[in-house]
Amino acid sequence: MDERMNRRPKFSQVDAGTIAEKLYGLQVDVKELPSDRDQNFLLTCRTGARYVLKIANREEERDVLELQNQVMTRLAMQAPFCPQLVAAPSGDVIMQVEAENGDKHFVRLIHYLPGSPMALARRQTAGLLQDLGGCIARMTNALDGFDHPGAHRYFEWDLANGLEVIEKYRAGLQDVDLIRQIEVLLPSIQNTTRDLLDNLPKSVIHNDVNDYNVLVGGDGDDLYCRNQRVTGIIDFGDIVFSYTVGDLAIGIAYCVLDKPDPLSTAVEMVKGYHQHRPLDETELAALFSLVCLRLCVSACMAARQIRQEPDNAYLSISQAPIRNTLPKLSGIHPRFAQAAFRNALGWSGRAKTRMLCDWLTSQEPGPVLDVQLDRDNPLVLDLGVASIACPVDLGVETEKHLTPVIFERMRRHHAQVAIGRYDEARLLYQSPLFAKDYPYAMDHRTIHMGVDLYARVATRVLAPLSGKVYASALKPEPYDYGCMLILEHQSPKNGRFFTLYGHLDPASIRNLEPDEPIEKGQVIAVLGAVESNGGWTPHLHFQLVTDLLDLDCDFPGVVSAVERQVWKEFSPDPNAILQLPADKLTARLPEQPATLKKRRERLGPSVRLSYRDPIKIVRGHRQYLFDQNARRYLDAFNNVPHVGHCHPKVIEAARVQMSILNTNTRYLSDVVNRYAEELCKTFPEPLEVCFLVNSASEGNELALRLARNYTAQRDVIVLDAAYHGHTSSLIDMSPYKHAGPGGRGAPDWVHVAPLADDYRGPFRRFDPQAGEKYAGLVADIIENISRQGRRPAAFIAESCPSVGGQLFFPPGYLAQVYASVREAGGLCIADEVQTGFGRIGSHFYAFEEQGVVPDIVVLGKPIGNGHPISAVITRADIARAFDNGMEFFSTFGGNTVSCAVGLAVLEVVIEENLQTHAADVGDCIREGFEDLFRKYPIVGDVRGRGLFWGLELVRDRHSLEPADRETALVVDLMRERGILIGTDGPYHNVIKIRPPMPFSRQNAVQLIAELDEILDQEFGS
Repeated sequence: MDERMNRRPKFSQVDAGTIAEKLYGLQVDVKELPSDRDQNFLLTCRTGARYVLKIANREEERDVLELQNQVMTRLAMQAPFCPQLVAAPSGDVIMQVEAENGDKHFVRLIHYLPGSPMALARRQTAGLLQDLGGCIARMTNALDGFDHPGAHRYFEWDLANGLEVIEKYRAGLQDVDLIRQIEVLLPSIQNTTRDLLDNLPKSVIHNDVNDYNVLVGGDGDDLYCRNQRVTGIIDFGDIVFSYTVGDLAIGIAYCVLDKPDPLSTAVEMVKGYHQHRPLDETELAALFSLVCLRLCVSACMAARQIRQEPDNAYLSISQAPIRNTLPKLSGIHPRFAQAAFRNALGWSGRAKTRMLCDWLTSQEPGPVLDVQLDRDNPLVLDLGVASIACPVDLGVETEKHLTPVIFERMRRHHAQVAIGRYDEARLLYQSPLFAKDYPYAMDHRTIHMGVDLYARVATRVLAPLSGKVYASALKPEPYDYGCMLILEHQSPKNGRFFTLYGHLDPASIRNLEPDEPIEKGQVIAVLGAVESNGGWTPHLHFQLVTDLLDLDCDFPGVVSAVERQVWKEFSPDPNAILQLPADKLTARLPEQPATLKKRRERLGPSVRLSYRDPIKIVRGHRQYLFDQNARRYLDAFNNVPHVGHCHPKVIEAARVQMSILNTNTRYLSDVVNRYAEELCKTFPEPLEVCFLVNSASEGNELALRLARNYTAQRDVIVLDAAYHGHTSSLIDMSPYKHAGPGGRGAPDWVHVAPLADDYRGPFRRFDPQAGEKYAGLVADIIENISRQGRRPAAFIAESCPSVGGQLFFPPGYLAQVYASVREAGGLCIADEVQTGFGRIGSHFYAFEEQGVVPDIVVLGKPIGNGHPISAVITRADIARAFDNGMEFFSTFGGNTVSCAVGLAVLEVVIEENLQTHAADVGDCIREGFEDLFRKYPIVGDVRGRGLFWGLELVRDRHSLEPADRETALVVDLMRERGILIGTDGPYHNVIKIRPPMPFSRQNAVQLIAELDEILDQEFGS
């Protein structure tokens, strides 16, 4: 039994107030704070000054307290984030009080530090983690050269005693999973630290930088936490003379708890620490194991302490997170962690790796395949994320597409071997096998770490170097290695290294035994067929490995992009053995920062990018987008690729027509006529004539001309917050532009009607007359125009205002507005750019939902799936009136390629029944969003239908104060999770969701789940 645990003080809050007044002359409000062996009380004076009263365990020795006081005094100048002592009026900094049972306890008073425990922070940014690492280093520097006899004590929380403490107390653990996890980690900890601990620098350290002893603050109104910083490191009760790097290890140990990616958390802290106190190689080598050691010690000690004090909740506060985190840590090899730390510090690669590659380059390795390879002009394949040769959906039947493509390339090139590149981001790895829950993978694995050598089945595989058989395995799962072999080799200075061979014929290595000698040039295997090689096109996956990290035949051939540079230290470019021309094998896409820099140099600054951290997109497929590292994003934002990014039928239509003819409407064309006819069939009578143009802006410009020509009037009525295009006249009639930053207001011919917003506007959803009342406001504008002796030419509105906030008009609104406009002699224009072609699910066009038929309808780029095509559909009499002698001609409007594309899109919408699909998925989205509304007060309104949705976020459901910054934050956090959504609305507080139409129920469930997690983390109770 720990007698100190039985001697924990038991003073009440009233007692603490009495002590404060008697010893320090303070009249205070008191609140007890959580603690381990001692008692801590927050004292708040009437002046607002705050202190912490610390009452020590009865067994605490005075020299230990004096040690703590000396440390705090030393830190006061160099580390202001550490607490400062307050002397009593007598001048004493250590006082003594007596409890009711006669026990005497030492008492101290310290200044209160602002902030809240780091463990309670909703998010811990990279900046905060770096700041904590820097604060720990500054504290370490301030204590450099300091010593005190009290620090040289035996203390069970000292990492130097960690293995002994685990051995002493782990038998008391009751949690079977925790016991197993510690047993898994212990050998690694022992093996790593055995030869390192004696060489680690030692000094006096804090020894308990846990996430409840670290205070953070500084956020203010910055929801992105860019100002988040450490405001205090408290509780010096565990000071000890131990490993100097121990404070960093302990700080990391508690910061990685429950993190989805503990290693990246540790990396940020290492970067911050190193800036203030450079780490040496020995410390880096031991650091990760010390992190694991601390958590194992904490689990064992807590189990013991909880048995002694079952009512002390503070003792068990970290146990569940430790249980959740240890399995993740056990999947990270200490040498991998060390390499990650070195990489983060910008240190050049591992010396062993550099020397091995230099040595191999100086050698003359033999060939790897027993076929002729053109070394001067090898056939190098582009299998990267942007390669047209590799469709995104190869995860189903790779060989059926890739095999004939590759072997046809080989035939035309007269090559017996084709080469797939090292360090290439690929989309070939879409099966669950490459998901991010694989050991070490922080994200879906996409980066190829070997060189592929494509050749015919049964091509003989040769050993390029002498060595011996290390291991072999059969991995028959789809898209795994199939049959694989690892050879071990020796280099003079580096010792052993390995070569890995994947996708072999299992029968060809059946007689190879571990440790069997292999001579250079010896046949070691033959290439396997598709049926036995994991389902791949016949090829050899050849990989160079400097350190198997105890993974052996589980060593990955594909890694996640986040860890790419670290893995290259363990699996360098095998071209050191193949020795092909390096310039033939290098074809990396520029990284995002380089592309961003070039864009800023060459594109106008007003051409904005989405998201705080812009994405470089290089590939699209259905409802997904892919960046340069082949990371997949679920696209819930882009409605322009209506039938899905890169739909094969649309691509083929464009390819075929482009190869035949691309010209304009000055010539007769059946494809143009057919498209116009099929498009007009989707509209109700009397909409039967179309004009084809190449953008929605051009379409709305034409609609305006049609209306003005037909009515001989100029005035136009628009809705507030509307956006109809970027030409000068459309900016004039788009309040979103002319009434916003840089705008110059509306000209006298533009009349702005209030937006018919039945959530935020003057007439709300519960009012059955809301539609009629909003329509009355338009009628008032018409009357005002009439009083000036004019009539309206047109009323133009999106059938569902998108920029206005993803709105649906109240029932009856458009019917009454259209009636008023037509009675005054004007035309009604429906802007269906956002909602046409079945997006809302219930109707093919959103104006049908209001029970109206416009006079003119404008469609935009979604009808071409992003191809530049737009259409204006109108009545025959309006079209005839426009034929007034002035020819209308749009050079690209109605070109044959655009019409072929438009026809293909229309056919896909109908053939794939996308309108019904949108309605079905929309029902799923509605249920999920309404659940979010019930759970989170910040969700003020849910509105939408089909695949057109808006979530309006508000700070208060009564005042409807727009939560614009919160909305931007949610959108950015969703982007970090791989889901793309946007913001809209006059106050920029509406989450906009309008994905490509293939967006599925499964996608909807994922979208809702991720939103739920973010809203809970950021705004939950």
